[in-house]
Amino acid sequence: MKKSAWLPAVIAPVVVAGAIVAPAVANAAPSSSDTPSAASVLTSVAKTKDLAYSGKVTQTADLGLPSLPSSAGSSGGSSVESSASDVLDLLTTSHSARVYVDGATKARVQVLDQLAERDVVVNGKTVWTWDSKAQRATELTLPTKRAAADTTTGTTTPSDIARKAIAAITPSTKVGAPTSTKVAGQSAWRIVLTPKSSSTLVQDVTLAIDKKTGLPLSAAVDAKGQSKPAVSVGYTSIDYGTPDAQLFDFTPPSGATVKTKDLSDASGHHRGMHHGAANGAGHARPTTTGTGWSTIATLPAGTFDTTKTGADGVQLLNQLTKQVDGGRALQTSLVSVYIADDGRVLAGAVPVADLVAAAK
Repeated sequence: MKKSAWLPAVIAPVVVAGAIVAPAVANAAPSSSDTPSAASVLTSVAKTKDLAYSGKVTQTADLGLPSLPSSAGSSGGSSVESSASDVLDLLTTSHSARVYVDGATKARVQVLDQLAERDVVVNGKTVWTWDSKAQRATELTLPTKRAAADTTTGTTTPSDIARKAIAAITPSTKVGAPTSTKVAGQSAWRIVLTPKSSSTLVQDVTLAIDKKTGLPLSAAVDAKGQSKPAVSVGYTSIDYGTPDAQLFDFTPPSGATVKTKDLSDASGHHRGMHHGAANGAGHARPTTTGTGWSTIATLPAGTFDTTKTGADGVQLLNQLTKQVDGGRALQTSLVSVYIADDGRVLAGAVPVADLVAAAK
């Protein structure tokens, strides 16, 4: 079974670090004479695209996800169970990563696992992903006008969260006045974004932004009714020097499995990409309902085809979700996913009941 058939129900919580914090706010709180306005602090983030720096990032997640049996991911488990175990591990345990950035078109993220690592290396139009445990590499060729790829190693940087939060400014959020803090030895401005919606699962998002450079140094997403952050990521050390140029070159080791994906076709018909759900639904863009923090994204009928998942897929689905009206659902502390009987997939930072209602 292809991963695309079951991943929507498992991977959705990972987008919390990006898409869920997107509804940031324009009406920034007033500042005192000795501090900048929240608006000016948030604006400074946009000026960091040409920065060069390196550092160590730590990410933690406490999403209240269900656990798989201990056999999942072991040598005796199926490939589906093993892959799901890897994804859940990313969402339920702490991870550290090394981040290297040289301007807008060169970056490397190394996720440090026990006796293994996963890498994303961006150098202009070329992006490499590498999994040392699986001995698998993928080379992507980007469109000329794109400077980055939608790739992931499972670790989100503070910049990922902050930039997406600032990108969609709406009146749905209250922005607190900046206060001073320190992160990784750097003086920073701390800003809290609080949703005005009562239906969202998100309590607030806290950003720490370097006072001198505007670089986001930490970000945390809090869920309602939960004492610890649901998602937290921050630098534990940072150096604003230019990283070694060799870090942005990658050659797969001898014996590695290598795949290529050409995304340079501007028409959007990406060569080398695998097909997703039935009836071409894997290529469909989600539609949205609601606004701000209560937005619900919907993928069309046939996106999740239970008739093609096989026994392993059905078992995995039952382990991760519960039966609800008209389908099955997974609710974490920050995001819910609903798989309707007709194969539609709905997700949002709202309770499952809201997704079921939206599906009717």
